[in-house]
Amino acid sequence: MVDRVFARQLGRNVEAYADDILIKSTETHAHLEDLRETFDTLRGYNLRHNPKKCVFGATAGKFLGFMVKRRGIEVNPRQIEAILQMTSPRKHKEVQVLTGRIAALNRFISRAGDRCAPFFNTLKGAGKTFQWTPECEKAFTELKEYLVNPPILSCPVNNETLYMYFAVSSKAVSAVLVRRDTDNTEHPIYYTCKTLLDAETRYSPVEKVALAVMVATRKLRPYFQCHPICILSQLPLRRLLQRMDVAGRMVNWVIELSEYDITFLPRTAIKSQVLADFVAEGVRACLPPETETWRLYVDGASSKTGSRAGVLLISPLGVTHELAIRFASTMTNNATEYEALLAGLIMAQELGIQRIRVHSDSALVVNQVQGAYEVREPALVPYSNAARMALSEFHISREDNLHADAL
Repeated sequence: MVDRVFARQLGRNVEAYADDILIKSTETHAHLEDLRETFDTLRGYNLRHNPKKCVFGATAGKFLGFMVKRRGIEVNPRQIEAILQMTSPRKHKEVQVLTGRIAALNRFISRAGDRCAPFFNTLKGAGKTFQWTPECEKAFTELKEYLVNPPILSCPVNNETLYMYFAVSSKAVSAVLVRRDTDNTEHPIYYTCKTLLDAETRYSPVEKVALAVMVATRKLRPYFQCHPICILSQLPLRRLLQRMDVAGRMVNWVIELSEYDITFLPRTAIKSQVLADFVAEGVRACLPPETETWRLYVDGASSKTGSRAGVLLISPLGVTHELAIRFASTMTNNATEYEALLAGLIMAQELGIQRIRVHSDSALVVNQVQGAYEVREPALVPYSNAARMALSEFHISREDNLHADAL
């Protein structure tokens, strides 16, 4: 009902949720006019308010459990005090109380999943004996220290570009939406976080960041609908999330993101102390050990009906990434084999893979790339050079090359 009553004012000079109404004005002299418009609307629907619950001419106040002030949105001190006064939990029920209080403050807590992971783990496993470890105590103490001086969340200006940073770990993916002042100082608007499920822990580093993007877009949908968003990352997310030649879960993510005005830029220096947790994306910490190698299988074929290529990329943990390509023009078999190889190597680069073993059923292509055979066809020279340059980005031992040659 509130949305229908204040349809012409919501977002302009009124914010409402259920029976809580906030009349806002950017200029002092305009506030009386905004009040008059609001009361005229209330009279038109024969609605009344309790004078004891009304406050007028306020520069700050509590709305939906948060303290709304001129400089931004602050945590309700009572919610902070409820956590600060807690003693170390001694049973599962007390940890559940703690997690419930933390959930109410998630938007203010930077990388909440990583901060709270130790005592979240105490709740896992039905019938598990409760253990409050030194790691849990350390995390609990650090959380209290963080909440002593929580960040102030800023409010975006209409149509301004907002920026987003990400951080990933082996336990969680996190994001922060920020706005920039005229001097490029950054202020947080909202923190998001998701603790990874067992299957999600096996995602590649780039997929984890892409997952963080999806979590943020779903959680912060109103911001993405009303503002241009610039995603800052050193990873090639634009090539991964704005192309349709992807497979599996990535297809759904690409389609879901296509409705928003999103651009991707390289990360720059962060100019805010409250964003210190996002200085490093943490991607390197999620990379597989150097001894673990991905496997890349490529195949190309050409016939009268057209030219096609297939790519299969398998992680050390057995997670597969597939790609099928159909070319608009007919090419030779050797050219399609090279196209398949290059497509697979580009996919591996975009996923942040370091070590890879390539398998191809074309002995000619393998030997030409290794330098064992001379490239005599002029049309294949650019392919061979591009493949060698792409392979130089990976850690590929001589043994791996010999293995590919044997195929």
